Amino acid sequence: MIYQKYIRSAPLIFNETSPAFEPVAAKAYRVLEHMIVTLELAPSSFITEGAVIDKLGLGRTPVREAIQRLAWEGLLDVRPRAGIAIAPLHPGDWLRVLDARRGVEVVLARSAARFVTREAADLFHDAALAMQKAVISGDVLAFIQADKALDEALALAADNPFAARLAAPLQTHSRRFWFRYKADTGLAESAEHHVALIRSILDGDEDAAAKDAKRLMALLRGHAEVAATR
Repeated sequence: MIYQKYIRSAPLIFNETSPAFEPVAAKAYRVLEHMIVTLELAPSSFITEGAVIDKLGLGRTPVREAIQRLAWEGLLDVRPRAGIAIAPLHPGDWLRVLDARRGVEVVLARSAARFVTREAADLFHDAALAMQKAVISGDVLAFIQADKALDEALALAADNPFAARLAAPLQTHSRRFWFRYKADTGLAESAEHHVALIRSILDGDEDAAAKDAKRLMALLRGHAEVAATR
């Protein structure tokens, strides 16, 4: 299956207890999240736990954990005897997501510039390269994965798990809105803003990183304002 192939090829995520190993539940979460963000699971549609298990080719326990986590993040709604509802997409909600996200992104950017390590720097370089390649090839799905990798590098570099846990679901919601309303025209401009942020972080310039984070949020908010008028 295509989703099983994605599971095998998906990059490992940072795990506090074992950075080199991604638990099965984390794989289930990553792939199910990707399916929601890229609208493989359509907004407001329904799916069953059994169907998710079949699609991912993973066990019931890790899939159930992933579903519970995504439900807590507001991307799924588990309804007893009715199935699992995929969160709807209301254009105006993108603005609400970004209003909540803006402050924590500035905190993460400043902290990342202050505490970035060699490990995190390598992840930032990889994310920037992947993003630039995605722009050149026009590969929106690759761009989405690179954006996710950048957010994970930011969480690692910032050394602030409280801010990172607050930001993660907001970043996922924002990616989903961006994919729905801007992916067809927004690759190059978005990549430019992301790479500027990475550059400031790797330079250790906290003020510049904060400004770049604000510019990125302003860019996304501009897109959201247009989407809200449709």
